[in-house]
Amino acid sequence: MTDAVSNPSFAEALPTWAKIGFVSFGGPAGQIALMHKILVDEKRWIDEQRFLTGLNFCMLLPGPEAMQLATYVGWRLHGIAGGLAAGLLFVLPGAALILALALAYAQYGQLDVAETVFLGVKAAVLAIVVEALLKVAKRALKGPFDWALAAAAFVAIFAFAVPFPLVVIAAGLVGYVRGTSAPAPPALSLEPIRVPWQSTATTIALWLAIWLLPLVAIGAWAGPGHVLTECAWLFSKLAVVTFGGAYAVLTYLAQEIVQTYGWLTTGEMLDALGLAETTPGPLILVIEFVAVVAAWRHGGEPQFGMALLGGFVALWATFAPCFLWVFAGAPYVERLHSMPRLKAALAGITAAVVGVIMNLTIWFALHVLFRSVGKWSFGPLQMELPDLLSLDPRAAVLSVLAFALLFGFNRGILQTLAMTALAAVAWQFIVPR
Repeated sequence: MTDAVSNPSFAEALPTWAKIGFVSFGGPAGQIALMHKILVDEKRWIDEQRFLTGLNFCMLLPGPEAMQLATYVGWRLHGIAGGLAAGLLFVLPGAALILALALAYAQYGQLDVAETVFLGVKAAVLAIVVEALLKVAKRALKGPFDWALAAAAFVAIFAFAVPFPLVVIAAGLVGYVRGTSAPAPPALSLEPIRVPWQSTATTIALWLAIWLLPLVAIGAWAGPGHVLTECAWLFSKLAVVTFGGAYAVLTYLAQEIVQTYGWLTTGEMLDALGLAETTPGPLILVIEFVAVVAAWRHGGEPQFGMALLGGFVALWATFAPCFLWVFAGAPYVERLHSMPRLKAALAGITAAVVGVIMNLTIWFALHVLFRSVGKWSFGPLQMELPDLLSLDPRAAVLSVLAFALLFGFNRGILQTLAMTALAAVAWQFIVPR
């Protein structure tokens, strides 16, 4: 690939960022491929080497890597304004759609027809998560050490209920220590951008204030224990530990939302993920759905206003730190290639994420296929096990259909979701409960 030959104006770039935001279906892999096709192959706004270097940088960061990659490319083209435009336009179309769907769900989600549709959606989500597990494992597990780390992460979470943040920290430390003996890679041919440390410190202080001050103000207004305050804390915490993408933290997120806070049921959490799968933008937008429904139910009056505030808190707490990470770290991107310890820490986290997603897959399967799932504990062991007699035949058949569509017939995510939802409705009419 030759060097980029086009340098668009800010006004020329905006329609392209908007287009990417509206058509960014398919999860991070599809979104990154879409941006590569448009930005590198078609527009030639950034060359291959810088695109891949930026991608490696974004994979080091907590948060949605595709959104952060768009922000990084926008920053390279037009500075802070370009990064803001690219990042916001990547998120806003999906966020607007999720808001509308969440408000509708808060009012009408318990209708029989809605429950039937969501049964089909859940079956499709199970197949989608399995596909994500296979893709991540293929990319992340390069040798016996990676397989062992993934297995250890799975056992820690599934059998011993070790909190997700601790698993991430431990995996990063193991990878970092292992990387101390790694040889330094060859230097990049890119010229690093030189910035004084004072400029970086100013950027960090500014974006920390942008991120935290509005959330602190809302928390002070709502008071301790209010759903808005709890949303601000939970989603800010997740913004710091979401290494490995949304799939890696969904089990932890679901446990917090269902078990700790009681905002949604397990079935409703699966509905939220299904809706997030059908919309453009980062999958982590599922948190907006959760916050809107939680604030509608538990925020007090007026319900609509509280729901809107809940959505704002979730989006702000999740995506404001993304701009902090990118704008503070972007000037140093070309130097990351010569830091083997940091890359080894990322490799350790990535391997552990496979085990985390495996736990998520089993959690989904249990709650989709069985009507009754209980806790089993023996000493330090703590596991969720199903009542085998509570197997839901409709869910089982729909799941087989979803796997056949996704893996056997190579249907896309949206087609699989639509066809399993229609099949669930047809089943309801043919074999009503």
